[in-house]
Amino acid sequence: MATALTNLSEYDKNLIPDASSMSFGIVVSEWNETITSNLLQGAYDTLIENGALPENILVKHVPGTYELPLASQLVIEHTEVDAVIAVGSVIQGETKHFDFVCEATSLGIKDVNLMYGVPVIFCVLTDNTMQQAIDRSGGKHGNKGVECAVAGIKMAALKKELLPQ
Repeated sequence: MATALTNLSEYDKNLIPDASSMSFGIVVSEWNETITSNLLQGAYDTLIENGALPENILVKHVPGTYELPLASQLVIEHTEVDAVIAVGSVIQGETKHFDFVCEATSLGIKDVNLMYGVPVIFCVLTDNTMQQAIDRSGGKHGNKGVECAVAGIKMAALKKELLPQ
């Protein structure tokens, strides 16, 4: 398991660019809300801790993880964001639904990244059990939302560096 020996909440704050001049969108699935609300909180708090202003963080909720790619696209098309963090949680069930949702979401988020040239960070847990999701949303493995906010800041900074306005 990739996160078994890693704390998703640990990072070197000295290596993170200042986010005070950046704006972010966070799109959050309402499905598995206990998990996604923890991921949202981890991402939001990390953005703030690294200088992002509350008024420069737009949070939008969508029904499920499958809707995250379109929500990310709409945020990019209709706002001025430097990065989007797409937050979801899909837990394996008894049918192939898990596979279809995970594949469509990951490919959709990849497509939005490439189509718009705006970083869309994949903050979607794809776990086999609820306990695994709990462990990665603030439990014993930390919070994936923190890790994804750091990725969002770094990718927004990279884009600004390579494509100055």
